Formats: sequence, C-alpha cells, structure tokens
Amino acid sequence: MDYAIGNFIVGIVLIILGVKNTQGNITFLHKYHTKRVKEEDILPFGKTVGIGCIIIGVMMIVSGIFSLIAFFNNNATLDIIGLVFMIGGLLVGLGFIFYAMFKYNKGIF
Repeated sequence: MDYAIGNFIVGIVLIILGVKNTQGNITFLHKYHTKRVKEEDILPFGKTVGIGCIIIGVMMIVSGIFSLIAFFNNNATLDIIGLVFMIGGLLVGLGFIFYAMFKYNKGIF
C-alpha cells in the first residue's frame, strides 16, 4: 500500500515538473544539463524533456493503480504487470530525456 502511495506522489510531482518543462521553464533541471542549450532551443529542449517526465510520471501512477488493485485482490500478478508498466515508462521517458540532452546540450554533462 505504501508503494502505491509513493508512486502516486512521485508520479504527480513528475507530471507537474514535466508540464513546467514543456512550457519552456527548464530551471528545475540541473545547470550542467542545460549549460550548452542555445536560447532558441530552450523551448524544444524543455518540451522533449517534459514529455519524458510526463511519461515517467503517468506510468508511475499506472503502476500504483495496479499495486492498489493487487493489494486489495491479493493478486501478485498485477504487481508484476504494474512493475512492467513502470519499467517500460521509465525506459521510454529516459529515452526522451537523453535524446533531448544529446541533441540540444551536446551530451549529458
């Protein structure tokens, strides 16, 4: 049950940060992730990073939902399905984030 609540909280925070990033507000990112981003590339960089954060956040919430259902139905299979969703969302979301960093920042650091 605590796992699901944690997933909900972290998922909501990631979605909020992702929405802020898609609007061009990249101040939430560490400076070394943004130091070589050109002024005209801030909005596309923020959108791509924001989409990655939103994907991760949504999949964490989906994983939390599966965890809650598994908790109340005593079904461990649903926990595994939720974990697969979370790992898949994490990989896809990180793919977006790393793509943006390599394209606009010319590297992670």
